[in-house]
Amino acid sequence: MSVNDIVTSGAKPLFFLDYYATSKLDVDLAEKVIKGIVDGCQQSNCILLGGETAEMPDFYKEGEYDLSGFAVGAVKKDKVIDGKSIVEGDVLIGLPSSGVHSNGFSLARRVLDKSGLSLTDPLPRNDGVTTTVGEALMAPTVIYVKQVLDIISKGGVKGLAHITGGGFTDNIPRVFPKGLGAKIVTGSWQVLPVFEWLQQVGKIEDAEMLRTFNMGVGMVLVVSKDAADRILEESSPAYRIGEVIQGEGVQYV
Repeated sequence: MSVNDIVTSGAKPLFFLDYYATSKLDVDLAEKVIKGIVDGCQQSNCILLGGETAEMPDFYKEGEYDLSGFAVGAVKKDKVIDGKSIVEGDVLIGLPSSGVHSNGFSLARRVLDKSGLSLTDPLPRNDGVTTTVGEALMAPTVIYVKQVLDIISKGGVKGLAHITGGGFTDNIPRVFPKGLGAKIVTGSWQVLPVFEWLQQVGKIEDAEMLRTFNMGVGMVLVVSKDAADRILEESSPAYRIGEVIQGEGVQYV
């Protein structure tokens, strides 16, 4: 999450620091957590520079732990991607997500409780693939760093939106200059089965889904018209999901 946020400005992640707190340190569990962080750092070409491990038996229940962290990156001042050059007609390209990523779990937990299923039960889906509910909900967040930095290096990218809490509705407009909005063509990308299940079981309106979850697109690039086809071809799989329009907010069609 941290490094995905960093690349939206065109910056390259440099290092990551973590914070791990628990009631009593379980060395085996902590080792697995740290290995996961190291793997994420390797995927984003940044260094795990250090961190803090705290034992607080009066604060956490046995078996619980709290994990957080932050990343630092750098970009030359004249290379910062700030969205100021975005104009009407620019193209929105979506990069696929692996699932829920790291946002929307409060709503997802409520749906899971309502469903009566456990994390080990198969996720109801129609594509013949067998996945448990837990595997679908906890699929690792895609780290877009290498892919996005490669796309940026070839030109044509004017803005980027990491689709986190707030979904398309809140995240995409933050990239635009005042007076511009987005037209999103629903159905132009593959909505993952986990989102279809969440919406069906939770009886969630489309508007709430699009404001809560990434819906199968974890990163949106705002690119010039003349660069769009090249970026789509070189970034496969990727989706042309809409365009920049006059107005405010997001219009779904």
